[in-house]
Amino acid sequence: MFHSIPDVIKDRMEYLEKLDTQDRLDGTPRMKRLRQIPPETGKFISLLAASAPKGEFLEIGTSAGYSALWIVLACKLNGNKLITFEILKEKAELARETFRLTNLKDVIELIEGDARDYIPKYKNISFCFLDAEKEVYEDCYDLVIPNMVKGGILIADNAINHYKTLKPMLDKALADGRVDALIVPIGKGELVCRKI
Repeated sequence: MFHSIPDVIKDRMEYLEKLDTQDRLDGTPRMKRLRQIPPETGKFISLLAASAPKGEFLEIGTSAGYSALWIVLACKLNGNKLITFEILKEKAELARETFRLTNLKDVIELIEGDARDYIPKYKNISFCFLDAEKEVYEDCYDLVIPNMVKGGILIADNAINHYKTLKPMLDKALADGRVDALIVPIGKGELVCRKI
């Protein structure tokens, strides 16, 4: 997967990495920043996505489409499609540009809106990456886990750097008898849950 990333995807990844770094340095307001995952987290979620069972792949929080580019490497490997949700119009437009420039419009479906309104219709989720506003994490967790297939994987970003805010949801996941869960210290911290 990592040895054969098409140049158009590599180029867009590098562009978005530079944009994200610039956002963090120049004082861009929080809601306008890309706030995307670092490359090592991208590789991590891609590896786990490639190991997920058959089913639907979801991403909650698209931003400019950077993490989707990592997930779609696994989708292309196993013939899946990624459904990704973004609530902010400006970021959805940037993500559409990302998917157009990387020729991935046929592999990625971008839904502009609140993922919580759509998740209940997906009944066989095998992979979900959650990287949205922290206040919605618990709601999303509660909607996704019952609809996951056995062996399905949910990864939630920011489990370490937003630990205090996410603690109720993290405690719930770590004690949830429906999943095996742990927090992995990569990037900003990833909660990884596997449906039992």
